[in-house]
Amino acid sequence: MAKRNKSLGDFLRAAARKSGRTPYAIAKQCGTTPEVVSRFLRGADIRISTAGKIAEVLGLELTQRKGK
Repeated sequence: MAKRNKSLGDFLRAAARKSGRTPYAIAKQCGTTPEVVSRFLRGADIRISTAGKIAEVLGLELTQRKGK
């Protein structure tokens, strides 16, 4: 069975769960609603700008790599 690459969403969801922070705490720190964060943690898509804010709250930095 082929190994699936983790998506950005998968990576951020894992980091959010590992942090132990509630969706409310994450949302408050990044200026969005707890509903947006909760939906994201359940697998919904979010804007890249929101993903960047969540990453920052979790102590991560998103960087863009040049394509091939």
